[in-house]
Amino acid sequence: MATAKKPAATKTAAKKPAAKKAAVKKPAAKAAPAKKAAAKPAAKKAAPAKKTAAKPAAKKAAAPKTARKPNAAFMKPMTPSATLAAVVGANPLPRTEVTKKVWEYIKKNKLQDEANKRNINADEKLKAVFGGKKQVSMFEMTKLISDHLK
Repeated sequence: MATAKKPAATKTAAKKPAAKKAAVKKPAAKAAPAKKAAAKPAAKKAAPAKKTAAKPAAKKAAAPKTARKPNAAFMKPMTPSATLAAVVGANPLPRTEVTKKVWEYIKKNKLQDEANKRNINADEKLKAVFGGKKQVSMFEMTKLISDHLK
């Protein structure tokens, strides 16, 4: 019986050194990437800690400030030309209000292009404001409207 155990023990003993050699070689090759991988999570963990510490300080600093003041140039009442007055009215209005009223007119009369919402299809009143153009982009519209404000 003792001899039966010995061959089994020698077989496992013979396999163990080979397994140990393979195990020793593999971790040695992977040791460098493992260190990099271990360093990256540590760096990631440290970075959010700094950000979270900075965010509450920023919120506290922003809290005492008053509400944002609008630019005085945009809030200065301007008189619309006669052609623009047909759309927004003749009273002097700030640029922001003129733009809002033009958009109200566009939405009320359904002049926004269905295929491309950035384009406005002009009716007779807006065609005079847009310099005779049938269709204008919303970005070009603001430029053309500013030409009609004094």
